[in-house]
Amino acid sequence: MPQPVALVVETSGSSGVPKRVMLPADALLAGAAAADGALSGPGQWVLALPAHYVAGTNVLVRSIAAGTEPEVLAPGHFDPTAFAEAARRLEHPVRYASLVPAQLAAVLDAAAGDADVAAAARSFAAVLVGGQATPASLVDRARASGVTVVRTYGSSETSGGCVYGGVPVGRTRVEVVDGQVELAGPSLALGYLGDEARTAAAFVDRDGERWYRTGDAGTLSVEGVLTVSGRLDDVVVSGGEKVSLGLVERVVREQPGLGAAVVVRAPHDRWGEVPAVVVGESGSLDLPGLPELRAVVAAALGRAAAPDRLVVLPELPLLASGKPDRRALEALVAGGDAARN
Repeated sequence: MPQPVALVVETSGSSGVPKRVMLPADALLAGAAAADGALSGPGQWVLALPAHYVAGTNVLVRSIAAGTEPEVLAPGHFDPTAFAEAARRLEHPVRYASLVPAQLAAVLDAAAGDADVAAAARSFAAVLVGGQATPASLVDRARASGVTVVRTYGSSETSGGCVYGGVPVGRTRVEVVDGQVELAGPSLALGYLGDEARTAAAFVDRDGERWYRTGDAGTLSVEGVLTVSGRLDDVVVSGGEKVSLGLVERVVREQPGLGAAVVVRAPHDRWGEVPAVVVGESGSLDLPGLPELRAVVAAALGRAAAPDRLVVLPELPLLASGKPDRRALEALVAGGDAARN
């Protein structure tokens, strides 16, 4: 008997057309149980993300499963002080929060000059960080400050994060098939509402098990630890060479002042397409120069991967989910509406 749909969640559409993902209650509860098993058990949450995206939905589902009431931040601009105040209102001994990397960076920046924010950040049993690539330097900085950070990987199609620190949680299974990350387990979605073709392409049966093709490129270590390198379709051909923008972004974000930078494709008269680095002014202090940045990326990934330009905007356009709006950034860069450095 088909499972009934409990919830329809729209994907954020940061790099493509949003999809409406159908999630049954069993999948949502399986994801909550897997998270509890991988962390410190049921607890109380701060809701700092939009509830209509899967990361925010998960905070609500896990709160319901735990029998606790989350502290909800006001929508709009993220305020580290308000986040700390919400953390202090939590009553359960086991406390959690789920943030995107930009929010975690804002908390750490505020904590450097505010002991109350620092204490609040350290009070969580775990701060889950996902939604986009999280720079290793940001995680190291958080842990050095005494904040327990867990990097998560998943999507709306998997009821949110199902891989923590590269390791699948609960009954989640991970395989890499022809370079693509595929996920299986009880937290998978039923498919896409009103889109049978996309459902058939993304969800496949193999050896009696249902798998979700993520569209992400990745590798599995001998120990079974997953490393995701970016989107399979997020590749430019520059001068005849394929360049993964995800890999370029990973290298760029490890450089001073570029922890929140976004790498997008840009047209080029000679090379066809090239990587372009875009950063908001708030994160642009002590930026490396473009020649220095090009040298670092070229040393790591080859000359074709070196960014062609470094663009500084007053602020990065964001989706409601808190992720950078990559399509808007590509349009700005392609249209010449952004100042180049």
